[in-house]
Amino acid sequence: MSFRASVVTLYPEMFPGPLGLSLAGKALTRGDWQLQTTHIREFGTGRHRMVDDTPSGGGAGMVLRADVLSSAIDAASPAGDSRPRLLMSPRGRPLRQAEVREWAAGPGLVLVCGRFEGVDERVIEGRNLQEVSIGDYVLSGGEMAALTLLDAVVRLLPGVMGNQESGNTESFENDLLEHPHYTRPVSWEGREIPPVLSSGDHGAIAKWRKAEAERLTRDRRPDLLNRS
Repeated sequence: MSFRASVVTLYPEMFPGPLGLSLAGKALTRGDWQLQTTHIREFGTGRHRMVDDTPSGGGAGMVLRADVLSSAIDAASPAGDSRPRLLMSPRGRPLRQAEVREWAAGPGLVLVCGRFEGVDERVIEGRNLQEVSIGDYVLSGGEMAALTLLDAVVRLLPGVMGNQESGNTESFENDLLEHPHYTRPVSWEGREIPPVLSSGDHGAIAKWRKAEAERLTRDRRPDLLNRS
């Protein structure tokens, strides 16, 4: 059974978006993974299908209503659905490659895209939503974050990448950033490809790549080295 992604959103027209192109798009066409969207507005209240209301206690902005959002989530992920339910949120746990790999090995995901000032806290508790952040910044809504997360997951599904081995040496695998890459021409604007890469000595090349990955990680992301 193929990986199944369900997105709960006020803007279903944003999907598949870039996920309909390149490797992810080809995999979607082949049926290697599935994508469904649930429009929150369809569960809105009253004549105008309202989905939000003013925050309790006062304050700026609007908040997605608990009754409306929970109904949309239930439609996308009915009882018995074992897929993780994720809420894209700037206050969530930072997205990490280890979790991406774990989700890629599972049956799929339910992604809830917030808007406005946020969602009613009771929905997070009542529908067991895991809050996930893609960075320390704020977006207009969760849709772009959901697209980013899905791209990270889908590319790891069997058959999506042409060379599955390439995913094993990328940044954040083994808590290291990826080593530098070079290709032809050998000389460009006075800059040369490191001689070791043309030596044919695979042991020396592997040693150089590991050392470079460690150097870059120390310089740019020392926090990765401290995880263990």
